[in-house]
Amino acid sequence: MKRIGVVGAGVMGAGVAQCLAQHGFQVVLVDLGADVLDQARERIRLDVRMGRLLNNGPAELDPDLIQGTTDYDDLAEVDFVIENITEKWELKQRVYPRLDQICRPDVVFAANTSALSITRIAALTRRPDRVIGLHFMNPVPMKPSVEVIRGWHTSAETVRTAEKLLAGMGKNGIVVGDAPGFVSNRVLMLTINEAVCLVHEQVATAEQVDRIFTSCFGHRMGPLETADLIGLDTILYSVEVLYESYNDSKYRPCPLLRQMVDAGLHGRKSGQGFYTYR
Repeated sequence: MKRIGVVGAGVMGAGVAQCLAQHGFQVVLVDLGADVLDQARERIRLDVRMGRLLNNGPAELDPDLIQGTTDYDDLAEVDFVIENITEKWELKQRVYPRLDQICRPDVVFAANTSALSITRIAALTRRPDRVIGLHFMNPVPMKPSVEVIRGWHTSAETVRTAEKLLAGMGKNGIVVGDAPGFVSNRVLMLTINEAVCLVHEQVATAEQVDRIFTSCFGHRMGPLETADLIGLDTILYSVEVLYESYNDSKYRPCPLLRQMVDAGLHGRKSGQGFYTYR
């Protein structure tokens, strides 16, 4: 595998493209908006300049390895696709049949999703055995491991192919089964949503909640700082998927979370969430 398609040039897609290029892969980065592609290029330049790299990764990046495009047809010759678009089923539903028509039959599709069913995504294609989940964590270049999700039809060969790509990116894969939220977000989203409820109920401030986790438990970040990093809109989408999937009141989104998303307070990417960012 030499040429990798990356669909979606937001925070996660840009991070995946950066990590691939830093390890010598040619990247075709696709997004519908030219402005989003420009922002991704600037984000990658800034990350490289500030040294946001894996400890075992190369210190430089050849910008020519990343081809930005708004044309999905440019994915016709890629060897592997990593999809990173917004966590909304109606958007994913439109993308995969399109990829299925453009890409070679042997190409593996990896969904970088935090909650949506890989089996359901695979059903949108004529290659369900070649669809897998790769749940990258943010910031992608600095995280050494990836949650790998095996769908109902995902073949052993597809798992090996995905693990080989991850190894080429300097990452380890942890293979788990397909259930909404998988392991990481089934636990993390519940924690974040409950932390938001504590602020909503005025039990504690965001700073106090996070200090409990960083000072008492030794976590590097508290749940609300983590939420700002991921994006509160993404958190809300994920919690809504869990609530719908499990029909369990414990996953009901906190009203404050929904209100902040409606107000455009999405965290780091918008400059304001539970904390203020430049």
